[in-house]
Amino acid sequence: MFRQLCLLFLIGLATLSHAQPTTSKYDPHVLFNPLFNYQPANEFRTGSGAPGPRYWQNRADYKIAATLDEGANQVSGEVEITYTNNSPETLPFLWLQLDQNAFNDNSRSGKTTPLSGGRYGNSGFEGGYVVSTVTVQQGKGKAAPAEYIVDDTRMQIRLAEPLKSGGDVIKVKVTYSFKIPSYASDRMGKLDTRNGIVYEMAQWYPRMCVFDDIEGWNVLPYLGAGEFYLDYGDYEYSVTVPWNHIVVGSGELLNPTEVLTSEQLKRLEEARKSDKTVMIRTEKEVKDKNSRPKQEGMLTWRFRCTNARDVAWATSQSFVWDAAKMNLPSGKPALAQSVYPVESAGNDSWGRSTEYVKGCLEFYSKYLLEYPYPVASNVAGIVGGMEYPGIVFCAHNDKKESLWGVTDHEFGHTWFPMIVGNNERKFAWMDEGFNTFINMLSTEAFNDGEYNQDRLDDIQNIAPTLFRDGADPIITIPDVIKTTNLGWDAYYKPAIGLKILREVVVGRDRFDYAFKQYVKRWAFKHPTPYDFFRSMEDGTGEDLGWFWKGWFYENYKLDQAVKEVQYVEQSPAKGSIITIENLEQWALPAVVELEETNGKKTRIQLPVEVFQRSGSWTFKAPTKGPLKSVTIDPDSKTPDVNPRNNTWRPARYISPDEN
Repeated sequence: MFRQLCLLFLIGLATLSHAQPTTSKYDPHVLFNPLFNYQPANEFRTGSGAPGPRYWQNRADYKIAATLDEGANQVSGEVEITYTNNSPETLPFLWLQLDQNAFNDNSRSGKTTPLSGGRYGNSGFEGGYVVSTVTVQQGKGKAAPAEYIVDDTRMQIRLAEPLKSGGDVIKVKVTYSFKIPSYASDRMGKLDTRNGIVYEMAQWYPRMCVFDDIEGWNVLPYLGAGEFYLDYGDYEYSVTVPWNHIVVGSGELLNPTEVLTSEQLKRLEEARKSDKTVMIRTEKEVKDKNSRPKQEGMLTWRFRCTNARDVAWATSQSFVWDAAKMNLPSGKPALAQSVYPVESAGNDSWGRSTEYVKGCLEFYSKYLLEYPYPVASNVAGIVGGMEYPGIVFCAHNDKKESLWGVTDHEFGHTWFPMIVGNNERKFAWMDEGFNTFINMLSTEAFNDGEYNQDRLDDIQNIAPTLFRDGADPIITIPDVIKTTNLGWDAYYKPAIGLKILREVVVGRDRFDYAFKQYVKRWAFKHPTPYDFFRSMEDGTGEDLGWFWKGWFYENYKLDQAVKEVQYVEQSPAKGSIITIENLEQWALPAVVELEETNGKKTRIQLPVEVFQRSGSWTFKAPTKGPLKSVTIDPDSKTPDVNPRNNTWRPARYISPDEN
């Protein structure tokens, strides 16, 4: 055996010594690194990508009471947080998020806002929390003032007695107020309309930071681009607003008879049984005092949202309101609804919003996991597009395709990150990218493809943009990604990666099954990128380290080419010998189409493993006549940066009669 190995080695040297120089940049040892994604698992997170037998996460339950003072442009409130420490560690202190503190010039967000401003700019407004009191209650003791500090968008509470591991509970109560910013990082704000202000309220109460098994307390400051990472719990909250307002919020309205008229209650019951949109409050009724149950003072609206990571709400006296039922796989009742000012009404705009809400949520409920909340509310306001459990904010001036697109996208976030609770502050691609991917599928399905103009379908055509100079790797923290890159590198490139994985690498059946398993495994839990990678490998039965490395961690390019075409023994009738090349650092499985001069086409599918040892692969094709062309990636399904070398054609065609 040793002598045979030596002989093969010498033959290999002789072959290499006669090889022609190549311009290939490809090194298979770099791409197919056996240690990538090979970290040891543990009892909390398994090697299969599933939560382990000792997986844990802490819990935060909230009781909140807030009041809107329109004259003072202020929200004041009190939040009681019941925090359960399920971790194996004792906690001597707690961290809370105070996101409103970003909205002023002196915050880190304000100081890192460029002069040009931008979507996440937070300068020119003196906002932030005014914290009146902070108390803690542990065990059977009484509530007592807490020792705390506030640093930018974080509050640290230093406990007199550490919170014990394994289920110890503490109650934290904070009274607070804040001025309402007009436009806060496109997450919340207010819009002046003909009949009153639309308030979209989010990040409106102090929230717990996440303490997890990966890095303990997650305390990255809120700068704007990075979104949120939150624990799950049950919410009971009340919102007190002027009598002439309509309020929609996360979860279920608990006191409809107190805040709605008898006619509105009747219409809501009709909507719960109707596939067609039912008007709850019409355009003509917006100015009608009788569309409210009282005509003075304030009204308190009460809501409950269970097993959620956040809640948000919107209120205005200007709201038109419509609704319809959603058809969920289990038959569980759920309501789709929309609120919008009269300026946004009409069948070319928000008059179809509820139809869009139904369409996307019914699709995702079948494709991934059933919608978990009793109501889904779409709000027209100043926010261009932002998601919260059971409620989303979309631009008031969107119409037709753009309104479908933003509604579909924001409600797609129900699954990423509302159900699958990834760390948005660090890994925007795990929700924005995944969501953009499922949006492609829902848009294809909605109303027989009414808006299905998949601009990402010709992936080869957008390869230069995907691999442009200065692009950030997908794995980059969103606050680090250059502003001009965020759309491509957090949304589109990860979505296209999943599309390639589904259609080119593993196939739709295996991908869909593994993707659904990932969602089920990590529903209402906190997955990391490695958990996703491992879960997909486990479900598809593939080692995909080369895929994750090249597409998510690096900016490796793809350039595959047809290098050479020969005939067996110089006779077209005996078949052809094709040599293809991989010239850049990324690789993909190859589809090669051979067209004979008589019009017959033959397709050869080659796995990515043909490029595990080198950047060149030669194979025999069972053709019977002279070749007119040989093309790699004939359907433009891969992001090949140089399609000019994808097709071989002979210097002249050889007629079928020639030998």
